Amino acid sequence: MKLEISKNDLAKMIIKQLDHFFNIDKEKYEHCFIRWSDKALQRCEKNFSNNCNKYYNIGEEAIFSPFHSGQYTLFLYYLSNTIYQKTNNIEIPTKIYYLNKIMNSVDWYFELALPDIFGVEHPLGSVMGRANYSDYFFFYQGCTIGGNKGHYPTIGKNVTMYANSSIIGKSIVGDYVTLSIGTIIKDEDIPSCSLVFGQSPNLTIKKKSKAYMEELGTQFWK
Repeated sequence: MKLEISKNDLAKMIIKQLDHFFNIDKEKYEHCFIRWSDKALQRCEKNFSNNCNKYYNIGEEAIFSPFHSGQYTLFLYYLSNTIYQKTNNIEIPTKIYYLNKIMNSVDWYFELALPDIFGVEHPLGSVMGRANYSDYFFFYQGCTIGGNKGHYPTIGKNVTMYANSSIIGKSIVGDYVTLSIGTIIKDEDIPSCSLVFGQSPNLTIKKKSKAYMEELGTQFWK
């Protein structure tokens, strides 16, 4: 993957940002980043390589710029989640999660198992809560996934959420599903290969062929 700045400069930039807000132990954080930032970048590369957005790839090579807010948002999530998974440390992931919230206006907690391949467009205001996520998930600004009465959603593959849509509670969303702007699914199951409009319990669900839904996905994924 082609990096716009070196790994050392990337680590220094994140440390400066964290220190500005949280007055951190720089040496401790630098040691952690040296050990785990490569893994986070590998996760970015796998993700970006599947994205057909021209800003994520040059030809067949994935690119990463910390000055592209969408890419940097994903990187900070992967970094916080990687450190948490590998070390069980919560201090450093908590601060990286908070930095992502401050800088990019997203709430993606480091414990969440967001998929290997997911995409965003203008993700500010998005809240990704506890759920079972699958690959090729794509969402826009203001989207929410969260619980209701102790129940959490299950999200199938190739699910797209347009702006200000939500999936809440005991909901199972099948594969190849698209939520229109402002759609709210609460405690309902959605069949695969569907377009969804409206708000629970008065949803409009339009069944489509798999070929039709796959064609919709070509704007996001290779």
